[in-house]
Amino acid sequence: MSQRLEFVERHAKGEAIAALCREYGVSRQTGHKWVTRFREQGYDGLEERSRRPKSTPLATAEEIVMATLEARDAHPRWGPYKLHLVLRRRLGEQTPSKRTIARILQRANKVRERRKRAPVSTVERAPAVVAEAPNDVWTVDFKGWWRTLNGDRCEPLTVRDAFSRFLLDVVVCSTKARDVRPVFERLFKRYGVPKAIQCDNGIPFVAVLGRAGLSSLSAWWVSLGIRLVRSRPGCPQDNGGHERMHSDVRADVQARPAATREEQQRIIDRWRQEFNHVRPHQALGGKTPAEVYKVRDRRRLPLVTYAYPRHFYVRAVSKGGSVFFRGDKVPVGLAFAGLRIAIEVIDALRVRLWLHNVDLGVIETLPGVDDSCFEGAARRPRRMQQPRANGAPGSARAQSAP
Repeated sequence: MSQRLEFVERHAKGEAIAALCREYGVSRQTGHKWVTRFREQGYDGLEERSRRPKSTPLATAEEIVMATLEARDAHPRWGPYKLHLVLRRRLGEQTPSKRTIARILQRANKVRERRKRAPVSTVERAPAVVAEAPNDVWTVDFKGWWRTLNGDRCEPLTVRDAFSRFLLDVVVCSTKARDVRPVFERLFKRYGVPKAIQCDNGIPFVAVLGRAGLSSLSAWWVSLGIRLVRSRPGCPQDNGGHERMHSDVRADVQARPAATREEQQRIIDRWRQEFNHVRPHQALGGKTPAEVYKVRDRRRLPLVTYAYPRHFYVRAVSKGGSVFFRGDKVPVGLAFAGLRIAIEVIDALRVRLWLHNVDLGVIETLPGVDDSCFEGAARRPRRMQQPRANGAPGSARAQSAP
């Protein structure tokens, strides 16, 4: 304040503003502002003023914040969308947006973080699988998608024989099981049923929250006697040969997208023909995959029914994903609808479920008495326990059919 007084008084005595500004270390704009205020308001104009803006259109009024928090307290389970509709009846045009309501709730610690559900099925070690002959192991995956020139989404399903590198099929389809299963049905009829299929943890191959991580597609594979081999999450190197083939698809096909999805499929078919029958592979000693993929004995559908131990109870899973046992419905899962599973009695209240040699976990049931005693009995929920590690039936208890 004293600096400003000296400044305006010396200017009033005739000293130049430019020289005074250099001496006091202020800009000429600030100097002229002090002089103007002194002329208009006297010494009162030199007092310190608030730098707060006259209007803050982006700020939310305190009343609106309190109204939002009150509405949240009255309805703790309502989110920004419902709160916005309720507040609009009361506040009209002054109602904050849904995004503003979300920020208010976040700053007031009114938002509960959702607890992430831990996956039931995980893979911690790299898969140990060796292909010693064609059809020992098939590797499957979806190539990263791209768009054709007309905007159609193109996401090919790729199926490859691990031993010969032979591309069994490359099909542009969706990732839904109902579209993928017919592809494998056609491949099984043409090339036979492999001993194992290796895949990642994505859909539709795996359901990490399902029993043993099986989806409807992979459960069907297991029912055919196919061993499911899963890569570790986030480890594409576990299926490195397949990923290397995808890089060829990216360079030879994806780099020059076709006009339509149908035309893209024709280009992929021609590329697969060249990949299998023309291109020599260094890992195969210069041979083509078609020269190496020679299968003498192909496992054909339908296969022999799996032989469970005699003390297991075999049941067919209903369309609703359950089986009837001990007078009650035992939930298995929609992924197993239409398949036959086995039930191993552990004690009077617990049973273990099996799909061939795959442990589906333990379930609590009603006491093991005659089923007729439970006609019309009330149903009660039950817990699913984690499948035990390395708990598959051994050769002494369960053997697959030859």
